[in-house]
Amino acid sequence: MKKIIFTSAFAITAILFFAFKPVAEKDNGYEIKIRVNGLHDTLFFLGNHYGDKQYIQDTARVDSKGWVTFKGTKKKEGGIYLGILPSKKYFEFMLTNNQTFSLETDTLDFIKNMKVKGSPDNELFYEYLNFISAKQKATEPWRGINDNKTASKDSIELAKKKLTEIDNDVKKYKDDVINNKKDMFLSAVFKASKDVDVPDAPILANGRKDSSFTYKYYKAHFFDNVDFGNPWLLRTPILQSKIKTYLENLTYQIPDSISKSCIDICDKAKKGDKEVYKYCVVYCTSNYESSKIMGMDAVFVSMVDKYYKTNQTPWVDSVTMYKITDRAAKLKPLLLGKVAPNLIMKDTSDIFQNMNAMKARFTILAFWDPDCSHCKKEIPVLYEEYQKVKSKDVKVMAVCTETERKKWTDFIIKHKLDWTNVADIELHNNFRAIYDITSTPVVYVLDRNKKILAKRLPVEKLGEFLDHQIKVEDKK
Repeated sequence: MKKIIFTSAFAITAILFFAFKPVAEKDNGYEIKIRVNGLHDTLFFLGNHYGDKQYIQDTARVDSKGWVTFKGTKKKEGGIYLGILPSKKYFEFMLTNNQTFSLETDTLDFIKNMKVKGSPDNELFYEYLNFISAKQKATEPWRGINDNKTASKDSIELAKKKLTEIDNDVKKYKDDVINNKKDMFLSAVFKASKDVDVPDAPILANGRKDSSFTYKYYKAHFFDNVDFGNPWLLRTPILQSKIKTYLENLTYQIPDSISKSCIDICDKAKKGDKEVYKYCVVYCTSNYESSKIMGMDAVFVSMVDKYYKTNQTPWVDSVTMYKITDRAAKLKPLLLGKVAPNLIMKDTSDIFQNMNAMKARFTILAFWDPDCSHCKKEIPVLYEEYQKVKSKDVKVMAVCTETERKKWTDFIIKHKLDWTNVADIELHNNFRAIYDITSTPVVYVLDRNKKILAKRLPVEKLGEFLDHQIKVEDKK
């Protein structure tokens, strides 16, 4: 049995591959009847997969005979759907062109006891689920031997052999479905999840095998069989793992490389179904705009530049477009590696301090608010960290974001903050917009040329970051 996790967050969708195509036919709506023995006079939910999440689509009441019916005048999008009990346990079923059928099972074993009427796709689906369940049980004793450190060498070798045989049986089953059931949705799902077959690496001029061949080939051919024109696979659990594997496991985790991989995916998707294309663009854009990994906002900016600003996102209305492009415009000057915008602000003695005139190997730019609860804790910690690193040619410009002079100066005196303290008491500076300050504290680390090395860095990580940066620079 499975537990479902529900979310109300906006979902975006991914990509998959298969040769199977949804067949356009007359829309007679849908009528799905479900009976789970033991359920009476209670609510039952219809849900579906979307990306890596599941969502409730409809709710109905189980009648006195245990049946619940979901029906509508317009067909639903194909994919893998969920029958969800009040306990949030659920079973899966396929929704294809034929959307009038019945499912009957019980809570003791959803899969083993499932009876399907009127849906060849689901008959095949549950035939497979029972097959794979039996194979999983068959692996248990052999896995136990394989994982047993005290088992004999012969026993382990036999266990590995048996596990390989079972694995080959599963692969053969899937290949048979792919080759002989091409009109079935399960064939599409199996093909979509099939891994890339990598040929032997070529021999180089020095007589050795090309050690980088496998990775390069695998990545280059990862989407060879992906049919970006099929929207049904947007509602399967395979989608997100496919795109996630490409972006997180097959791509170097630096913004430039991720941006290129995102664009590769979206450009392929653009040649296919418009819903799949939209999913890919929205996923790559929102995922990296909200990433907690420093520097990944550069991917968001590159996506906006590539698709939004060039009128390749027809689903975006004018208001949303303005918000997205404006957000990218604000972030672009603050990307890692960019020269930080200069700040000229008055200190506690009303003397102008010029950030660019501060000569140091590293400049810490800290934005804080004396009324901010986090600042009250973290600015003193930042000062402690500064004491540890200032001998490494480090200077700090601490920018108070509030305009009440007494609160500002009292905090400085209380915590003996003898670095460069500045504020915009007279509201002559637009630093909040320039540096995207929507909350505090915010810490930037700049190099000697005032290029941004880090931003929104946790204050307790300052020393560790600078030590690493010094080592990197010293190696150059």
